[in-house]
Amino acid sequence: MKTHGSAVWQGGLKDGKGAISTKSGALKDYPYGFSSRFEGKPGTNPEELIGAAHAGCFTMALSLILGEAKLTATHMETTSEVTLDKVADGLAITPVHLTLKAKVPGADQAKFEELAAKAKAGCPVSKLLNAKITLDATLVE
Repeated sequence: MKTHGSAVWQGGLKDGKGAISTKSGALKDYPYGFSSRFEGKPGTNPEELIGAAHAGCFTMALSLILGEAKLTATHMETTSEVTLDKVADGLAITPVHLTLKAKVPGADQAKFEELAAKAKAGCPVSKLLNAKITLDATLVE
């Protein structure tokens, strides 16, 4: 499978503006820029898009792994918190923290944590990121 995303940019770093699009059209010319990345202004930024991609990838991977263990989640909700830090040679995504809350009938917390850790390690986006990835996985009733 191959897909793509694209970005256009006009202007300098602080006064410029850009737009991000995806092949599917889920994002089409969606605005991003310095202010949406570093100042909390409206628009998106690469880190939140990576977070959304990671949360989606991890959750789908866990669904597969749960199925292999003869378990099915009735609900899973994952947040991926991506941190951009200053490092010696500029900026880097350092830690990424996944928070998962899931309803999985028949699962106990220990088995659930084991399967979630396997999904965290095996999801393609986790493999892509050169960052420390942590996980809190909680079964809910």
